[in-house]
Amino acid sequence: MAAQERREDLRAYRRNLGRSILLGLEFLVAADIIKTVAVTPTFTSVGVLAIIVLIRTFLSWSLQLEIEGRWPWQKEEEEDPAATAS
Repeated sequence: MAAQERREDLRAYRRNLGRSILLGLEFLVAADIIKTVAVTPTFTSVGVLAIIVLIRTFLSWSLQLEIEGRWPWQKEEEEDPAATAS
């Protein structure tokens, strides 16, 4: 029983850590967008911003896949009521 509880605690910790990292990535993307808009935007700075946003978006999707076991655009699997009743 204790091993099962430890596994559940570890899963919860990993989920919370992953969500914290995702939130941090969102703040970093927002900061880069604000920085690019606040400073005189050039084609170079907008291009760098686009690359940074693409990389961070890929990282966010990868983390979400690791945390939830599905891609962001996939629906959550609904539990079968008949399976949980037995």
